[in-house]
Amino acid sequence: GVLTSAAFSCQRYTSVPGSPYNISTDNKGVLKAVLHGAYSFNNQTNDAFLFKPSAIEKAERQLVKGFKYILEVDLSRTVCLKKRHKEADLANCKFQPDGLLQQTFHCDFEVWTMPWLRFMKTTYFVCSPSD
Repeated sequence: GVLTSAAFSCQRYTSVPGSPYNISTDNKGVLKAVLHGAYSFNNQTNDAFLFKPSAIEKAERQLVKGFKYILEVDLSRTVCLKKRHKEADLANCKFQPDGLLQQTFHCDFEVWTMPWLRFMKTTYFVCSPSD
């Protein structure tokens, strides 16, 4: 129909990105993107503690002038206070023990990266508390 041809004419001017495909959650690029998503989350929350990834449920990658990572990630509260720790310390931050302060969010992230420019940006994220 009309809509189809309109969509095609738009796409002619932009490069058509490939469709997303699943990649290993152990992939180095995925791990970097997941951390970047976590940084974005930490910058937005007014939580006293830093959160870090506790599980990577799903990872997809798409070619879009670089790589776009589409991620499903669980972020859990650590014992590291934001005021005292930099994001670089995140790897050494332990998770909260069982108890009132323990909390996990389930997040959908999209992280766009052009590794050759050392460019990385979290373009989308939505997190909700997981039960």
